[in-house]
Amino acid sequence: MVNALAQVPANFLYALGTLRKARCRSELRLDEIPAPARLAPFAVALGAEVIIPSGGKAGAGDRSPVHGPAAMALARSAAAGTSSGTSTGDDDDDGEELATGRFILLHDPDGSAVWDGEFRIVTYIRAQLDAEMGNDEMLGSVAWTWLVEALETHNAPYRAAGGTATRILSESFGTLADRPASIDIELRASWTPASADVQAHLEAWSDMVCTFAGLPPLPDGVSALPRRRRN
Repeated sequence: MVNALAQVPANFLYALGTLRKARCRSELRLDEIPAPARLAPFAVALGAEVIIPSGGKAGAGDRSPVHGPAAMALARSAAAGTSSGTSTGDDDDDGEELATGRFILLHDPDGSAVWDGEFRIVTYIRAQLDAEMGNDEMLGSVAWTWLVEALETHNAPYRAAGGTATRILSESFGTLADRPASIDIELRASWTPASADVQAHLEAWSDMVCTFAGLPPLPDGVSALPRRRRN
């Protein structure tokens, strides 16, 4: 039998190697997930979650969240801790999900006129916001700005970027009427990396997921720790 790796283009193998070198924030849970089979001859996909531990800390020390999901989750956790006593802090895996996302790297050795290259990065991020923030007319523009700024901050060169920001309103009725209204923000975006080195692109995207979750940026001089992917 022919070794399966022998059939994989060298450029794609190199790109996979750069993904493994990515240093993502420790608040982010990153796992490989099944990649779409029909978008390109070769693809790899990663799923991400930002989860605040049940003990009420978002993993960012004593710094306050900058907005939305993390702030709401911390407030709920603090209220629960007050009513039920001191948290044991032993069940870090049973936390509250603040944001989710997918990062897909596509590769076509023959190139694509639509992509303007041989690689394409396709991403998705979703987070729940409070109704006040979610009703901001500039929310879509802000979400796109987070993407552009993350790529620029990580010096991740790209071209042919495009995307759509969507707000989803959730209202509850009847026996669920006590639940407050909420709005989810979704950002679907894709862009073409300038080369097969996509390490900075994954790092930029992981920071953006944390931004959607409401976590503050890392202080100057503090580097993200490598995050071991779970099997």
